[in-house]
Amino acid sequence: MSIRNLPNVPVLAGKGLQSAIAESVRQRWNPDLKAAAGEDGENTISILDPIGESWMYDGVTAKRIAAALRNIGDEDVVVSINSPGGDFFEGLAIYNLLREHKAKVTIKVLGLAASAASVIAMAADEIQIGRAAFFMIHNTWVCACGDRHAFQEVADWLKPFDEAAISIYHARTKISEKELGNQLDKETWINGETAVEQGFADALLASDEVDQAPSQASDKPSPNAAQKELDILLTRLNIPKSKRRSLCAALKGSTSGAAPSGMSGAAVHAGVEKLLVKIASL
Repeated sequence: MSIRNLPNVPVLAGKGLQSAIAESVRQRWNPDLKAAAGEDGENTISILDPIGESWMYDGVTAKRIAAALRNIGDEDVVVSINSPGGDFFEGLAIYNLLREHKAKVTIKVLGLAASAASVIAMAADEIQIGRAAFFMIHNTWVCACGDRHAFQEVADWLKPFDEAAISIYHARTKISEKELGNQLDKETWINGETAVEQGFADALLASDEVDQAPSQASDKPSPNAAQKELDILLTRLNIPKSKRRSLCAALKGSTSGAAPSGMSGAAVHAGVEKLLVKIASL
């Protein structure tokens, strides 16, 4: 059990609602950041992707975290986070799992803990954050369809979850709930030093604990970053997961081997970049 007095939050996801990742988060998330070599031990859990099962690749789910905690048993655990958030309700479920872990939980924010990922981070007994890393907190984001009555119903239904997030942040930081509500309303980015000052984190990470991704030194994303960005953008267009997977696989195949139709590898890469730009403008 966590040594901190943290609230338990019931998880009641709404039917027909889809979680979303804010555009501001997508642009600032570097999915290539990870713990430096040697920092991953047997009792380490990595949360380095969007939260929820609707994402391709390794979307982080409560089921996966529960299995990892069972394997670890009643021992101390370190959780590395670099996530843009995602499914807020899945995030709450993961928060509850870590909160209830019987041994010490240390969370290391390597690059970004945004939205649902910031809630997960609050479950730790100790939170460490990189000097150049960020928390991002905002009101619960979902996608919904319907008339004005349906949207009013969704707004009313979401309010308690925004209040739950505020209570979680308040338990860690002691910042007034009114001020936290204002921060959620305007979407607030909190860097490493400020996070420690305000109580969102306990200490700064040593710089050598974070593997600095090569994509930071280039204007072009790595293949890993490009595929994850494409998945987020296609999800925003409500493209089914199976279709997203096939599109990403086709693009990966066309750039990893011989270029199709006589195109050069550079031309194929340029075509992928144009597709990303076009989707981003939608």
